[in-house]
Amino acid sequence: MKLSRHTKVAAAVAGAASVALLASACSSGGGTDDAASDEPITLTITTFGTFGYDDLYEQYMEENPNITIEATNIDTGGNARTDAFTKIAAGSGLSDIVAIEEGWLGSIMEVSDTFVDLRDFGIEDRSGDWVDWKYAQATDADGRVIGYGTDIGPEGLCYNGVLFEEAGLPSDRAEVAELIDGDWEHFFDVGRDYQEATGKAWYDHSGFVWNAMVNQLDEGYYTADGDLNVEGNAELQERFELLGAATEDGLSAAQAAWDWNGGKSFVDGTFATFVCPGWMLGVVQGNTEAGGGDATTGWDFADVFPGGAANWGGAFLAVPETSEHQAAAAALADWLTQPEQQVAQFEAAGTFPSTVGAQDELAANPTPNEFFNDAPVGEILAGRSVGVVAQFKGPDDSVIQENVFGPPLQKLDRGEVSTQEAWDEAIVLLDELVG
Repeated sequence: MKLSRHTKVAAAVAGAASVALLASACSSGGGTDDAASDEPITLTITTFGTFGYDDLYEQYMEENPNITIEATNIDTGGNARTDAFTKIAAGSGLSDIVAIEEGWLGSIMEVSDTFVDLRDFGIEDRSGDWVDWKYAQATDADGRVIGYGTDIGPEGLCYNGVLFEEAGLPSDRAEVAELIDGDWEHFFDVGRDYQEATGKAWYDHSGFVWNAMVNQLDEGYYTADGDLNVEGNAELQERFELLGAATEDGLSAAQAAWDWNGGKSFVDGTFATFVCPGWMLGVVQGNTEAGGGDATTGWDFADVFPGGAANWGGAFLAVPETSEHQAAAAALADWLTQPEQQVAQFEAAGTFPSTVGAQDELAANPTPNEFFNDAPVGEILAGRSVGVVAQFKGPDDSVIQENVFGPPLQKLDRGEVSTQEAWDEAIVLLDELVG
């Protein structure tokens, strides 16, 4: 019997949920400790990517000498998803605090009772701290709140001013914003001008650009009602064809995501632009420095994004039911997501805050970012977050992004398939992987 898409997903999730519930019932469970106790407690936390928490961990341990934090950071959100679901299925191994990425929050919501209801630890008293849609995202169908919001992902454009100048394009960020302002077709046309002048690629690879284009739609891989929304979605396919035409014209540098030749491609002029939600700023800087570059390499951040406002990513901190220190873990997660700590996290990693107080602080007191040519990135992101509402993410959203569209887009980047062949392959993978 061939399962429908919905049935196949539901069956897989139900299996994971059953194991998790059994494990939860068999575990000693948590929630009995006192967060204010002086008893020595070791809290484990798993994050991913560039979270910027290291100094905050040290500060928290200094202020709470009975707490020892043991942190694990996984390289990418996709690998963190695999790690989390492997442990959920096993019924053990989750840290006391687990960072959940917005892209796979939908699948976590299918097993939301794996995590504690943070209303039991007072999160409702802070509901007004966050932008309203962020708090709503962390609320499951039964009204349980399972995550403290960390950051959101309003998007601007990273560009290399040195490369722009060499191509005869303006490098001043206000002039770049004016140059880029428009839709995706316009962005690609400017890229064609750049490619013609230099013979070099415009963007690093198609996958990230595709993700940005999809996130900008009112409804992406799923409708707001939770129905799969890929095959037969004319708006989605139109955007894919627009990106495919640009890539076939040589605008993609065909880079491997999260590698970029060890960061060297950020330094040697391989590409000139990069789609940048706030949390990606730390990725750009970290990889540039890993590749031997620095602030003089030329990266800047412009107050513009093709097609207008959009959100890509963001994360939450959740406490598993299996934690033996639920109250202490909730207290740490609460502290890490307070506005003051979100400002510190932004300064460390560029992750744009999800709390209104922290956003207001960054907008009112913009600090030039030395690496990005002294761009006031906080002020820019605060402006770009206005009116942004995150798109609904279904249970297999991240799978569709990475495993359905990822491989054919890589082939398209390498010139191995045409745009139509890449789309057709994605639909085949959709049927195989999602149902």
